[in-house]
Amino acid sequence: MLYRGTIGVLTIAIVALAGSLAQAFDESKYPNLKGKWERLQGPAGIPRFALGPVKAPLTPEYQAIYNANVASQTAGGHGDEPSYACLPPGMPRIMNVFEPMEIVVTPDTTHILIAHIHDNRRVYTDGRDWPEEIEPSFHGYSIGRWIDTDDDGRYDLLEIETRGMKGPRTYDTTGLPLHHDNQTIIKERIYLDKAEAGLLHDDITTIDRALTEPWTVHKTFERDKSPQPSWLEEVCEEHNEHVRIGTENYFLGANGVLMPTHKDQAPPDLRYFKPVPK
Repeated sequence: MLYRGTIGVLTIAIVALAGSLAQAFDESKYPNLKGKWERLQGPAGIPRFALGPVKAPLTPEYQAIYNANVASQTAGGHGDEPSYACLPPGMPRIMNVFEPMEIVVTPDTTHILIAHIHDNRRVYTDGRDWPEEIEPSFHGYSIGRWIDTDDDGRYDLLEIETRGMKGPRTYDTTGLPLHHDNQTIIKERIYLDKAEAGLLHDDITTIDRALTEPWTVHKTFERDKSPQPSWLEEVCEEHNEHVRIGTENYFLGANGVLMPTHKDQAPPDLRYFKPVPK
């Protein structure tokens, strides 16, 4: 009968552990961020945050790079914009929320999950300091802290700082550039709208040597009203007809033949292939 006693002891230990964990993480102290969040849409489905002119305070050097990117895209290329080849867009572009976002709050980490090109983020809220070395990644290394701004016993603001990003990265599909040294620092303030809990705000400040000063952009997200929202799989590589060879981008036509993407584009180097018989 020894095993019965052992089971009883284990049961008591598990119940005690569950109780201590529940006390350690009081969900009621955190804002309700559950559900499916999508970027707020304006007229004709245009993301509302994109309406109106948004001009980054670029240095003359990086304004010239941006102008070259726009010219490249006008001619059919992509400039420095990397995500057409399914590279992760990285921070801060992740928070454009190309696909729906889910936020999962745990005692030590807040997870920001986006079904795009590996756009999931971990925001460490366990009080840790910055590591001596950060392995660079597109989404970077994020440390956050929850703040009770009105002293009512509930957190209502998540402050985040993100470092350790790698490139290539741009702010958006126009090729708006970040500095190539990848020393970007991103600071965010994430909070629910005080008047409407179905709106979530993210104030994003970028500190980057391609800018003449820190640049703050405000993003707003809207919660799906469905109690059981649908989550669709998004795989960038599936049906992606872009083919990058060296520094050039080509396109795979419907007949399976490689096509140019802009006027007078030279074909790729075919030295390792036998010539096609005429």
